[in-house]
Amino acid sequence: MTSTSSETRPFRVADLGTLAVMAFSGDAPDGDMPYLLAYSLGDAEGGPEGTSAAIERLLRKNGLPVGDRLIDGSRRPSLPLALLVEAGQAVVTMPAYLKAQCVAPPEWLAAVGERGYAYFLFATRAWPEATPGKPVAPESLAAFAGDEETLLSAAHVLLPVRNLRS
Repeated sequence: MTSTSSETRPFRVADLGTLAVMAFSGDAPDGDMPYLLAYSLGDAEGGPEGTSAAIERLLRKNGLPVGDRLIDGSRRPSLPLALLVEAGQAVVTMPAYLKAQCVAPPEWLAAVGERGYAYFLFATRAWPEATPGKPVAPESLAAFAGDEETLLSAAHVLLPVRNLRS
């Protein structure tokens, strides 16, 4: 008999569903903070629960803890994440040869230019309402990204920015 639990099943990129990245900025005590939110639509074969389990496995396998621990990417040169900012785009390279990009709003570009990093949140919780290419209401973004369940089931990384000239 073969086990099909998410822990013993081999990792497949398709189990992640449709991945998206969204750039936005928000208030922080020391000024504007550039955020990047990576999430899945939860549309893989296993649905939102299977997608969540697959993302959590991917993160843990690559040394990215899920919970409220913040990783400083500038102190971890072997971190399997990279952020490239060029021509108004944010491009995130992630584990398992995943790459996602999005158009970054001007205020995000200004904040990331000033700080030299973005606060990267990789949510294991699916967000099917946030279809790539369609606008997301600020209230919907705040409700998802600020929800305790989302925050406690996500990886949190201060991700240094790179550009093509560095």
